[in-house]
Amino acid sequence: DVPADISSAAFFMVAAAIVPGSDITLRHVGVNPTRVGVINILRAMGTSIELSNEIEVGGEPVADIRVRYAPLKGINIPEDQIPLAIDEFPVLFVAAACADGVTVLTGAEELRVKESDRIRSMADGLATLSIDAQPTADGIRIVGGQIGSGEVQSHDDPRIAMAFTIAALRASGEILVHEANNVATSFPNFVGLAQQIGINLTVTQSPTTH
Repeated sequence: DVPADISSAAFFMVAAAIVPGSDITLRHVGVNPTRVGVINILRAMGTSIELSNEIEVGGEPVADIRVRYAPLKGINIPEDQIPLAIDEFPVLFVAAACADGVTVLTGAEELRVKESDRIRSMADGLATLSIDAQPTADGIRIVGGQIGSGEVQSHDDPRIAMAFTIAALRASGEILVHEANNVATSFPNFVGLAQQIGINLTVTQSPTTH
């Protein structure tokens, strides 16, 4: 019995958090206290998140996570949440782009040395999509607004690619994510799940490998 991964669930938690009328339940997800930063941060931004069927599997806490849309507001992300959400920040930055007001992250230098420089990658992509996203040495400042359309680079970082796929739910037009091959390795059924919740998503191959 292997619980679902909260890091993968985070993409669909944010999807529900940014689309009015959404109500998604993610079944049997591991909710170890060291991994629940994404829940805490989305709740602080205003998302309705309820845990149910809380049990223990192999010594690890597991729960169903129900996420319902509510208007998001920008926050100063508490630094004590950073280690609990370090892998979820790319998609949390998408939530920040959809929030009313400003979201500020500080104390997250580690994001610059992940699979890509995730602060730079997300700031550049959000800027391409008409969002005011200013990178800093140890974080980012994002002003919520209307996500536009455009072509963004994922730098072969699957979390960047998946984050911008979720952003398409609130975009004014099409988003083309380049260098997304690694998604198939990182999260094999992501494309199918994304299509299941209503993302109009196609995967193409080209000389530059979309």
